[in-house]
Amino acid sequence: MKRTFDLEETRLRKEITKRGAKLILIQLPEGLKAEGPRLAAMAEEAGALAIVSADPCYGACDLVLADAESLGADIIIHYGHSFQIKQERVPTIYIEARAKISVKGAVKEAIPLLKHWSSIGLVTTVQHVHTLNEARELLIEAGKTVSIGDAGQAKYAGQVTGCDYSNARSISKEVDAFLFIGGGRFHAVGVALATAKPTIIADPYEKRAYPIRDEVQRILKQRWASISEAKKAEKFGVLIGLKSGQKKVEEAMEAKEKLEKKGKKTTLLALREITPETLMQFPPIDAFVNTACPRVSLDDASSFPKPVLTFEEMLVMVGEMSWEELCGKGWFGR
Repeated sequence: MKRTFDLEETRLRKEITKRGAKLILIQLPEGLKAEGPRLAAMAEEAGALAIVSADPCYGACDLVLADAESLGADIIIHYGHSFQIKQERVPTIYIEARAKISVKGAVKEAIPLLKHWSSIGLVTTVQHVHTLNEARELLIEAGKTVSIGDAGQAKYAGQVTGCDYSNARSISKEVDAFLFIGGGRFHAVGVALATAKPTIIADPYEKRAYPIRDEVQRILKQRWASISEAKKAEKFGVLIGLKSGQKKVEEAMEAKEKLEKKGKKTTLLALREITPETLMQFPPIDAFVNTACPRVSLDDASSFPKPVLTFEEMLVMVGEMSWEELCGKGWFGR
């Protein structure tokens, strides 16, 4: 069977042998979970007992550190993301799972959709960072000026993650629009929200290109409605994420202080998974401020019966930031 992603099986075996690992914990994002049994079998052939984490994995910020410690794992093999978190608790091997498909057709499909803009910012996920030079050449041949940001926090030039769009923001004043290379709308929506610039998707998996303006406008309207509704709330819950890369206790304390200055009653809540079911267990609370992953508030808003604001949206609500500033700066960090 032809595989879409490079899972670096040889490296997996070498790391196990080199480190003398006896027990490993394999962590995979949802799209690669099906490869778990095969990778576990390979690990066992290399001499290590392998356990596959069956829990959801939302990114490099979501390392299974506590689970690995509890199980006594010698190393974590983390698939699908690049290095993000500096930690010394459990040795972690990042296998980025680069895509093995061509982006040429999707980029060519995107060129007509970029006809109104001359300067294009090029962004992608770690799965396609090795294709950016090819995509840039195609755009230049089409008469475009191309910029690829390399001033952000991500590992590679042009790379974005679910909550880090610093590479895109670093060039947003230089470009008219962005072209995102990759599958789905998730990261492209983040680019549009973080930069306030038109964004086109070139999807190499579906071999097509399309804009996301309507979806971004829908989210903006939804976020304004959530802020407006939260202004009426008297009791707030401030959410502290317990995932390894999402724990922002100081930000949560700052949110609590700002809310209480406005006369709001505030409770700090710590949790690993932010779900409607979890928040519904606190019926006296009228609205929530999420200091963990901002994408929970942005992408899952319709699932929550009460407003779940990001920290920046809370600043708008209490009057410390304008809606225009929020839209201009984006939702992903101050």
